[in-house]
Amino acid sequence: MPFKRLNLVVVLLTGGVLVATALHHSAISAQKTSPHSPQEALRDRPVDSHAVKVGILQSLSGTMAISEVPLENAEMLAINQINASGGVNGAKIIPVEEDGASDPAIFAQKATKLIEQDKVVTVFGGWTSASRKAMLPVFQKYDNLLWYPVQFEGNECSPNVMYSGAQPNQQALPAFAWAKQRGFKRFYLIGSDYVYPRTANLILKKHIEHDGLTLSGEEYVPLGGSDFSSAIAKIAQSKPDIIINTLNGDSNVSFFKQLAAAGVTPDKLPIMSFSIAEPEVKAMGPSLLAGSYASWNYFQSLSSANNTAFIKAFQAKYGADASVDDPMVHGYVDVYEWKAAVEKAKSFDPEKVRAAAVKLSLTPSPLGRVKFADNQSMVQTGYIGRLQPDGQFTIIWHSTGTINPQPYDPLNFPGKTCNLQKHGSPLV
Repeated sequence: MPFKRLNLVVVLLTGGVLVATALHHSAISAQKTSPHSPQEALRDRPVDSHAVKVGILQSLSGTMAISEVPLENAEMLAINQINASGGVNGAKIIPVEEDGASDPAIFAQKATKLIEQDKVVTVFGGWTSASRKAMLPVFQKYDNLLWYPVQFEGNECSPNVMYSGAQPNQQALPAFAWAKQRGFKRFYLIGSDYVYPRTANLILKKHIEHDGLTLSGEEYVPLGGSDFSSAIAKIAQSKPDIIINTLNGDSNVSFFKQLAAAGVTPDKLPIMSFSIAEPEVKAMGPSLLAGSYASWNYFQSLSSANNTAFIKAFQAKYGADASVDDPMVHGYVDVYEWKAAVEKAKSFDPEKVRAAAVKLSLTPSPLGRVKFADNQSMVQTGYIGRLQPDGQFTIIWHSTGTINPQPYDPLNFPGKTCNLQKHGSPLV
């Protein structure tokens, strides 16, 4: 798991929860000695079982529901389509849906429940980095596999997660490069106070300094916060060329409304967002955001037969005026990637599935050709869009070819590389 522009506000998302190492190692030990662990049951399950359970874990309530409910709808659409075409090697997919309630602790609890009680073979879900990091020790404990569909701050590489959302070098840094090309020299960073915005902005600040540009200011508000009077006063005083916005959830509504009330509109101050997409625009009202920018790896306005078919199917199920966005498409594609990997591995065992997933090249899809790199992150095409009054983005820039995922930014973390050793992945 967003919002956009203020003379170029770039919104970056991130969140974090620290993991208890002692609990992690004791969990691994218990897993190795228990003859009835949920994971062993999965390895014994034949691939052509009559039915198979998967978890769908998104925020259906709380501040992140504005973004995550549409994402769950996309994941469910993929499951329904696969079931209608015969399932996974003849097995019907039974989705077990849970509400993370925009609370990292609840995400961890629900992930445990899905694996321990419901015996799901994999889970699709999460938005904030805080939710992902809270769930990560659960997936490591049970050696299960999470499919995470939202752009994030990088600095993580786990064998128990398939990262289909963008790494910083696939979203934030292309947006920064575009801003420089436009001649912007003074950057104001605003975000929600959790891992993703702080780490994404840490990376951006290093690049701003390295390139001899100016950081005009930096401000964070609690996730779900609605008072931006202090930030707007600082923006007015510091006179940035562009705002980089990494606010998450419905905080964006308050931010853009208060900016407009202060006379700060996208035509006067560019705003670049990393977490505002088509469904958020619709919920907030396009007139509030028109003219602002967003950096993603998909826009609904992408022109292709496969994207048109996806949009048509989604709107047939969820309403003719329903919008789709980048995390939704990545969640949708994740389900199909899992299906293809299961069939390639001839197993529901998460370890075999992840090994198969990085060897696949999936087409067709709304994203075009889809491929995971060996580090279990997705290869992406970068796009920058400018929001129109009708709520759709006109694509004004795209990368020349695809961008390979880079979990660790070399300028900020020199020498740090991805380590997918079992139970030994680096957690930052």
